[in-house]
Formats: sequence, C-alpha cells, structure tokens
Amino acid sequence: MRYIGAYLLAVLGGNESPNSKDLKKILDSVGIETEEKNISKVISELNGKNIEEVIAQGNGKLACVPAGGAVAVSAGTGSAAPAAGAASAAAEEKTVEKEESEESDDDMGFGLFD
Repeated sequence: MRYIGAYLLAVLGGNESPNSKDLKKILDSVGIETEEKNISKVISELNGKNIEEVIAQGNGKLACVPAGGAVAVSAGTGSAAPAAGAASAAAEEKTVEKEESEESDDDMGFGLFD
C-alpha cells in the first residue's frame, strides 16, 4: 500500500509516469524502507494507465462488496436479529465488567493520603 500511495503522490505532484527513483525518493523522505521488487511491481502495473480511470474501476469493484452488519441482518429471516441482539448484550456485559474492574484497580491499594 505504501508503494501505491507513493505512486499516487508522485502523480498528484505532476509526474504522469513516475519511475522507481521517484517512488524511492518519496518513501525515503518519510523514513520508509523500500524493496525494489515491490516498487517494480507497482510501476509495471500502473505504467501507462490513467490513474483517474484506475481509481474509477476500483470504486466500481468496491461497490459490489458487502460491508457492515446490515448484510448479516438482512440475510437471515429472523435468526440473525436475535444473534445480533445477543452479541450486543454480551458486549455490554463485557463493558460493564471492564468498567467495574478498572474502578477497583484505580487506587491499586494506595490511598491519596496514606
């Protein structure tokens, strides 16, 4: 991901066709070690392509990917909703238990004026 980010930064900076030296310079400027193999892979895959079109194609692919809990709730015919309710209740119990344990550990056996 860092190599793709560097490539996009180079293009955003006005370099329509960044090379490995450009990407290495960007990544080195923020202290990220680079691997020539990964830089070469990104450049070979994106070289000669319009970045806006590549991003648009990627957004189109992401549009069909299910995300969030709404898919699980709508997939079931009633069994998913109780399971989601049970998960919420369990999460609330854990939160309450954690809050109680944090309160008891606050002073760690020492008082303010001991």
